[in-house]
Parts: sequence; C-alpha cells; structure tokens
Amino acid sequence: MKKLKISWIAVLFLLLFTACGGDESVDSDEKTTIKVGTSPGPYSELFLDAIKPILEDKGFEIETIEFTELLQADIALDEGSIDLNVDQHTAYYTNFNEEKGANLTKLTPIPTVPTGIFPGTKNSLEDIEAGDTIGIPKDPSNAARAYALLQKAGLITLDENVELIKATKKDITENKYDIEIHEMDSAQIPRALDDLTFGVIPGSIVYASGLDASQSLLDEDILKELELVAVVDEKNKNTKWAQAVKAAYESDEFKEYMKEHNKDNYWYIPEEIR
Repeated sequence: MKKLKISWIAVLFLLLFTACGGDESVDSDEKTTIKVGTSPGPYSELFLDAIKPILEDKGFEIETIEFTELLQADIALDEGSIDLNVDQHTAYYTNFNEEKGANLTKLTPIPTVPTGIFPGTKNSLEDIEAGDTIGIPKDPSNAARAYALLQKAGLITLDENVELIKATKKDITENKYDIEIHEMDSAQIPRALDDLTFGVIPGSIVYASGLDASQSLLDEDILKELELVAVVDEKNKNTKWAQAVKAAYESDEFKEYMKEHNKDNYWYIPEEIR
C-alpha cells in the first residue's frame, strides 16, 4: 500500500508538472516567442529587417513560418498555429472574417507600397488614345484600387455613388479615351507590359518582379481599408507581446530606419506611425 501511495503521488506530480511547466501558450500574455506567418515580399522583409531586431532587444524571440498563400496564413492565425501576419490590408482580413467566421483584427497600420501605373508600350499617360490597353489585377480588392487609380489619372469616371473599395468595371460611367481594360492575374502584368500600353501593378508585385518603383507614372491615393496592417487574433490584441509589436512599429528606432531606407518614397507611411 505504501508503494502504491508513492506511485500515485509520483503520477500526480508528473501531471502537474506537465500542465504547468514551460508551455508559454498556457498564458498568451506571458509569451516570449512570437510566431510570425511570413510570405515573399516587402512587408515580411521589412518586419524581419526592422521590427524583429527591436522586439529581440525587448527580450522576444521571433519564429517565422513561411506561407505562399495569404489565405493559409490567415487560417493558421485563426487556428492559433501562428500569432502574427504583416502581409495584408483591412479589406482582406475583414473578408476572411466574414467568410470563415474568424475574429482577426489589426494591431496597427504599417508602411505600404502603393499601387502604380507603369509604362508598357508608352511612357506617358499624356499619350493615351483610343484602343490603348491597360492591364489591371483581377482580384476584387486590387481591381477596385486599380479602377480608382484610373479615375485619378482622368482615364475613366466611376459612378459617384459607389464606394471606391468596391468599384468594378460595371461602375465605369465614362471611358473617355475608349481604352481597353484587361483584368488579369497580378503576377502576370509585369511580364505582359510589352503587350500592354500601361499596367496597374500592386506594390507587392512591383517588389516581387524587380520593377523599379520610381518608374511609376502615377501612384494611388491609398484608401484606409487598403493600408497594410499587422494582424492578430482579436483575443490576443491586448497581450504584452502584441502591444510590443505595435510599439515597435511606432518606435523612434523604426522611424529612423524608414528615414534611411525609404528611397524615392517607395513606402507610403500611415499617419499613425510617422
């Protein structure tokens, strides 16, 4: 009986140790390792180059998990297998929440590379004429920003009652120059510039394709919903580690980094973190 009692005590001690020992996911507020879902592009790179060192100086460890599709990163965020993503805007995660019943939310806006109109067979928007072709992204959020940019350029007029973030080809009320607008995969536009008069290209694709951002003929006025944001599950928004990420983007160290590395105003910096 004495041996049996000692054995039960040992088992109970082991269970208690397993439940309480060393698992930082037990209390999310005390996490010291932040799992970041990254993807190839300027936003993850900016985080790793500028934000990661600031967080490491504060005692955090950064673990990166790479995704090739943003949807998979958001699924991982929702499931809790990663803590943070910095490769999307508010419109994207809001749509994800609606479709998946998730509760993702932003911590802070972050620097964004604007969508721009890039030269194809012509080098000036002043040379536009009837029958010219413009390639734009086909995914809804980037297509909407492309139509808004074409309106800014004076090439089309959109229905004044439509929200710019929801604009589609059907909302064009005037096509002043009778241009042909081709919706296509964003990644294909840079490779098709030899066959297009102009191309409307999102900042992440500009980066991935190696285009010179300074060659943009006109940049968009970035809508608030299309500013890039740092995204977490809403339940983690006020944790110490999440607030440390927010503070890093708002820090003087990050401001100095951007002053040094924002050549030719490549990055649009939201007012909250200027």
